[in-house]
Amino acid sequence: MARIIIIEDEQSIRNVLKNILKDENKNYIVDEASNGLEAIEKISSNQYDLALCDIKMPKADGLEVLIKSKELEYNLPFIMISGHGDLETAVECIKNGAYDYISKPPDLNRLLTTIRNGLNKKDLEHQNKILKNKVQKKYNMIGGSNELLKIEEIISKVAPTNSRVLITGENGTGKELVAHSIHNKSSRAKIPIVEVNCAAIPSELIESELFGHEKGSFTSANKQKKGKFEIASGGTIFLDEIGDMSLSAQAKVLRALQENKITRVGGEKDINIDVRIIAATNKNLEKLISEEKFREDLYHRISVIKIHVPPLRDRKEDIPLLIDFFLNSICIEQGIRKKIIEQDAIKLLTEKKWTGNIRQLRNIVERLIILSENYISKSDVELYV
Repeated sequence: MARIIIIEDEQSIRNVLKNILKDENKNYIVDEASNGLEAIEKISSNQYDLALCDIKMPKADGLEVLIKSKELEYNLPFIMISGHGDLETAVECIKNGAYDYISKPPDLNRLLTTIRNGLNKKDLEHQNKILKNKVQKKYNMIGGSNELLKIEEIISKVAPTNSRVLITGENGTGKELVAHSIHNKSSRAKIPIVEVNCAAIPSELIESELFGHEKGSFTSANKQKKGKFEIASGGTIFLDEIGDMSLSAQAKVLRALQENKITRVGGEKDINIDVRIIAATNKNLEKLISEEKFREDLYHRISVIKIHVPPLRDRKEDIPLLIDFFLNSICIEQGIRKKIIEQDAIKLLTEKKWTGNIRQLRNIVERLIILSENYISKSDVELYV
């Protein structure tokens, strides 16, 4: 149900606009303001989906109302109603974030179309905000252990910088959550983080995946392709399982870090890049260096800041919080009511070794949700875990 405010000093025009809106949709909630100051007060204390705003008004004009609304960070679409002599001001309003402007007297079809589009824009922005929140929740770091608090403290210090970070830890400990947290709290967060699983890409394709290739550079290269470094320029690239990267690819990554340039496979032209590198591994890179399987110079380049994510068995106090988080999120995904878990069941789960760490715990919670009845008991844990 859309809520619209009409900001207009002439009562007769407010009446006309209100009747137009009610004829368009009887469910519209329509408020009125007869001057700019009244409009600012109402916008400050109410949530509107659209504003129809005159430009020439007493006390505060339409441009002032628009600017004040933006200062208050209300993402409210403004349709400015302009007299023929006010076109310069109307253009100024558009520059300051107005959705559109319409000349007086307004053409009915144009006005209704603009109102519908403005409301759709507001709805899309709202849905986009919900989706962003869902993505952020997906990468929430859950827990209150000292180990996790220390990691969060490091993240808060390193995130605003461009320093490279190396994240270490066993499989399933949540290294990618740390990477996303760093990126989301950085100035590069407007560009999506680009993830590369170095272990999942064959060694003969890793260079093409990272740096792209030119058409005809190898048998199946039937068109030019941008690599992950080029796509991530301006943002962050997350090189997961970097310990599995081939030595030849390591050499090219090192050059990219040293010179902020890459060259596509089969290409000769240097391409400038601006990429922050976050790397992760479950391997002992120092041991790989001694075995000549990992470049020492690259290791020192990527490990300006080191973050070790401890295994779940070393932060057992986080397990009850993780169980509750997974119960809630999985039940929402499955479209079922959140299941209750007995304290004895939680205690039994907390005592497990969790060799697969958080990933294993999530899978077990999903299994218990599916196979148990109305609540999860200790006997369910003994039977299904």
